[in-house]
Amino acid sequence: MQKLAHFKNKNIVVLGAGLTGLSCVRFLQKNNIVCSVNDSRKNPTDLTAFKQSFPDVKLVSGCWDQDLIKSADVLLVSPGVDINESAISANISDTCEVLGDVELYCQLTNTPTIAVTGSNGKSTVVSLLHYLGNQLGYKTQLGGNIGVPVLDVIADEVDFLVLELSSFQLETLRSMKAKTASILNISDDHLDRHKTLENYTAIKHEIYSQCEVAVVNRDDLATQVSSKVAKQQTSFGSSKPKAGHFGVATINYVAYLMYGDESLVAINELPLAGMHNALNYLAALALGFKAGWSLPLMVEHLAGFAGLPHRCQRVASQDNVHWINDSKATNVGATLAAIKGLSDLTSENNKLILIAGGDGKGANFEPLKEALANHVDLLYTLGKDGDNIANLAKTSIKVSSLEEAVHLASIVVKAGDIVLLSPACASIDMFKNFVERGQKFVEAVNSVQGTR
Repeated sequence: MQKLAHFKNKNIVVLGAGLTGLSCVRFLQKNNIVCSVNDSRKNPTDLTAFKQSFPDVKLVSGCWDQDLIKSADVLLVSPGVDINESAISANISDTCEVLGDVELYCQLTNTPTIAVTGSNGKSTVVSLLHYLGNQLGYKTQLGGNIGVPVLDVIADEVDFLVLELSSFQLETLRSMKAKTASILNISDDHLDRHKTLENYTAIKHEIYSQCEVAVVNRDDLATQVSSKVAKQQTSFGSSKPKAGHFGVATINYVAYLMYGDESLVAINELPLAGMHNALNYLAALALGFKAGWSLPLMVEHLAGFAGLPHRCQRVASQDNVHWINDSKATNVGATLAAIKGLSDLTSENNKLILIAGGDGKGANFEPLKEALANHVDLLYTLGKDGDNIANLAKTSIKVSSLEEAVHLASIVVKAGDIVLLSPACASIDMFKNFVERGQKFVEAVNSVQGTR
């Protein structure tokens, strides 16, 4: 890689010694480029393993080392590190290059890329694209906020890199030249770091200046972009689309995914339920099609994608109750999408029961109020911000654990009812992560079904 010569003899400091940071160190070491590592945590990694793997790399932990940061010619910043922290921002020199691992990847390669960001649905859409690409015969690689760190696979020969990009990664990304890119949707998220929704939205919009074709959501004005920024655009949405766009239309009482006037597939034939998942299907089709993939072949393989764990995932049921594990719903927008998407499965005779709460990360829960009133029959709340959600509902029940919520729900449900774990919050106040939270929910459901 000739472009790597630019980084030779530079003072490079990697900020963050987690998964991404260590991938940066591995890449630099493999290419005989010296670096140092700084992490504010006292024990960010296994020190013995670090010394064995990187015997010549200096690691400073326990604080942000201001002198080390001041001396840097290049800062390679992990997504979890907030470069606006005063201990970092105040010590970055005017000539220092601030990069993320995805930015470095994009500077060094010309791999065709499809990029996806948004508050919700990113992992589902990129995983679907990865699946479809492979079914079409392409060698695709997942990267960014999902899969393996991109620098670990930079030497691999691939036809397409499918990138899931968080707002944290977009903060340091400037050189991507994606074939297609999309902001799927925007809702309050990570405001503990980005402070305002306007700032968060502006960061998300950085994706559009780095792509050939922008794929926007007609249902979400915040995702839409000026033609001055993105000359080529297509859209997806829940309405009937115009020619050249993707959407939904009802034909003979059956809802179909559409491309213009062309019906593609009946939504009820696809494994992922709810309108929010219909939009995920449409976004993936639009992104792939505009990147040059065959639309008929993509549609042919849609039904083979079973979805991702903890994302509106059905729990095996012995009682004909729809137990839904949506633990990945770590913000308000995700929970709104789940409530609205699943409410069409209930009838006047069936209930939708919601379990919500956790660490809201400074989010505004007010947008949940209407959905709670119109679609949720019973609400159980828990965790740090559970009371803030409960205050939006006419009636709610506060519980101390997921197990208690599931037990209480199991007493009142009947066949056809939906019990939805969709917390609208992060899990860090009660669990290691959303995966553990989802697993605990599944275990609790299995437990109560065994005792009924």
